[in-house]
Amino acid sequence: MGAPKTGRLARVVETRVTDMHRTRATEQTQARGRGGRVAPLLRSLTFTATFSAACTLLAGVGGCGRSDAGQVAEEAASAAPSSGATTEVAAAVASAAPSGAAEDEPPPQAAGTPAVVDLSGVATPPPPAPEGSARLGIKALSVRAYARPTASSKVVGYLRAGAVVALESAESAGTEGCSGGWRKLKPHGYVCVGKEATLSLDDEIVRAASRRPDVTQKLPYMYGVVTRGGPAYARLPGEADLKRFEPGLKKHLAKWEKDKVSGAGYGLDVWQRWADKPAPPALEALEQKLTEGVPWYLQGGRQVPNLSGLVKSAEDVRIDEVSRRNGVAFVDSFLHEGRRYNVSTDLRVAPADRFRPIRGSDFHGWEIGKEIDFPFALIRRPGGKTWRLDGKKLVEAGDLAWRSAVPLTGKQQFFGGKLHYETKDGAWVDDRHAGRIDAAKKMPAWGKNGEKWLDINLTKQVLVAYEGTKAVYATLISSGEAGLADHEGTTATRKGIFRIHTKHVSITMDSDTVGEEFELRDVPYVQYFQDGYALHGAYWHDSFGRPKSHGCINLAPEDARRIFWWTEPQVPPGWHGAARSLTGTVVFVHP
Repeated sequence: MGAPKTGRLARVVETRVTDMHRTRATEQTQARGRGGRVAPLLRSLTFTATFSAACTLLAGVGGCGRSDAGQVAEEAASAAPSSGATTEVAAAVASAAPSGAAEDEPPPQAAGTPAVVDLSGVATPPPPAPEGSARLGIKALSVRAYARPTASSKVVGYLRAGAVVALESAESAGTEGCSGGWRKLKPHGYVCVGKEATLSLDDEIVRAASRRPDVTQKLPYMYGVVTRGGPAYARLPGEADLKRFEPGLKKHLAKWEKDKVSGAGYGLDVWQRWADKPAPPALEALEQKLTEGVPWYLQGGRQVPNLSGLVKSAEDVRIDEVSRRNGVAFVDSFLHEGRRYNVSTDLRVAPADRFRPIRGSDFHGWEIGKEIDFPFALIRRPGGKTWRLDGKKLVEAGDLAWRSAVPLTGKQQFFGGKLHYETKDGAWVDDRHAGRIDAAKKMPAWGKNGEKWLDINLTKQVLVAYEGTKAVYATLISSGEAGLADHEGTTATRKGIFRIHTKHVSITMDSDTVGEEFELRDVPYVQYFQDGYALHGAYWHDSFGRPKSHGCINLAPEDARRIFWWTEPQVPPGWHGAARSLTGTVVFVHP
């Protein structure tokens, strides 16, 4: 990427480069594409100023990153059941039962604990740690929780800056490798008190980063895609700063004012997500030079608390750049002298007029047995028609709603050499647009054992969630764009039987490959099941039902939210991620 280089946080977080392709988890984790081999995760990108083009290109780079969090992913992946290239589908009915709890495995969630989000989308956020109880504040972008009070034990989860979590006791549980002492978390795990965690809840970073991911909405944060590159600030810029760091500001704002796709008139509601009162239109605020809602840590010329690690001196104003290959998550938005600024999850301050606000797809799946019953069809392609029999011929009867669920009778027949399914209202739909969904014909051992599992059909681009032998949810996905090809050396999704071993409420994916640079901050609801392959929400495209990714399984944001909180391992209250190598939810990926 041309100078000034974006993504400078790479210097702060721990990363590992795999040949020419790299993905990075900004949760201070290592990241690599597809288990360390050279993989065509990324295609050449040429971003245009229009968001429709940006979406198309971003859709192509939402590929697989791998969150290692030290060694946890290697440990988890090696312990999780998976099938080799020659047995990927043949072993589908083999047992994926865990081989027994290891010493450092976290305990299962207590029976009867309500789901943070259920499959209907209803959220029951856990209550905050009680006032007056022993609590710990997190003051680094990501902090690892260990199984025992030593960094030599297994990583069992991650906590993000601003989190305040309950402790079993404020007393130290040991000092091995931790001069400030280890503290035991509820319900499990240990964190070292020191540079990354504190018993003082008045810490500036803890207070400034207190906005938690919003589990009640489809996306955990406010999101924007950069359409006009520019600076990120450590403090609010004055007139002299703007002339220095944004010399073309007047021209930029004139273009922004006229831009109907991503300009002044679009998406103010996205930036108003957590606002106390409605904001005036963007141009009206700019004309009146309004100042409203400036966070406490930016008032009076203050610098942001240095969560990003990019503030090098007390004089710093500009600390970073954002480019048109960036997607960014925000926790706050406010007006200063008429211009709107947003605060990123790592407390960088960026002008909102350099982003197109992202709402994300509104699509989501269906609860089986409540909203739809077997057999049914999911309409995965637009432009489909319903047909009726006229003698022995089919005649067009109407339009078929894209991404709808259509109840079927179970009868199917070829007409004109094409397979059609009969709907319960007597019409027919063809299998070019519709994928027929039935219950599993042969129940695998893990289903018979009562485990949760995900049945992912790459041909139909469909995910069905099971609780034991009962199907409970179905939706459309976007798997690897190479379809059913061998995943080695292509963008196909890997087929086989796996277990989810590591989950992140959000994590960053990026690439530094020349000509292919991009950075997508806080990709939501990421669930790794093998090497760099994961299920995750995609806020940058709306093509679910068609192969689109570079190997990962893309879900619509709402589907990602529901499925993330349904699968194992569960993320404890206040945590940002969890890891468990032996007992995660089974993922069965097949043609």
